[in-house]
Amino acid sequence: MQLNEYCSDLKKRSITVTEWQSFIAKLYNKIELTELLKFIEFEKLTQGFDYPDLGVNTRKVFFPKLSGLPEKTVFVKKIFGMKKDRAIIPHGHSNMASAHLILQGEMHLRHYEKLGQEDQNLIIKPTIDRIAQIGDNSSISDEKDNVHWFVANTDTAFTFDVIMLDLNNKPYDIHNLDIYEKQDLHNGTLRVPMLDVNTALTKYGKQHH
Repeated sequence: MQLNEYCSDLKKRSITVTEWQSFIAKLYNKIELTELLKFIEFEKLTQGFDYPDLGVNTRKVFFPKLSGLPEKTVFVKKIFGMKKDRAIIPHGHSNMASAHLILQGEMHLRHYEKLGQEDQNLIIKPTIDRIAQIGDNSSISDEKDNVHWFVANTDTAFTFDVIMLDLNNKPYDIHNLDIYEKQDLHNGTLRVPMLDVNTALTKYGKQHH
């Protein structure tokens, strides 16, 4: 299974995180979405799905036991689901990589590059700002497009996520960001305060029009 091979190679550091991002994007672009939805039993996963009023909810994905598939994968696999105007709040990462495939709905997707940290602020620059639709994908790592922010534009929206944790033999961390309070440094970069998760969810978990 190519996906597990790429993730194993990343864990062993035989490929870089940016190579992993490139390989996963090419793999996602080749996937037949209807086959993937059957493979992960998407309809079953989303039956009775609890859509929160703020932010996103998740369910673990379990691959079927088939010949040639490893019983355990080196990556975490989940679906993320939300209602219209709810968000995977803006956040950056340390010592992790993840890739995200839109399974259902439409999302406003924004990415930023993490350039550094100053006390309780991250220095970032915008890299992606687009509408992501079914079949589109994106990824993050410490090296490329580290910060992301998804907002659902449709009644419901789901992603399939492959997540690699504790890279570089260090525990992973997540940094929630207060993008609306950004300081423009006038060189294409922004200084953005970090927030605790509850404050971030209250401010960014639901878009108010």
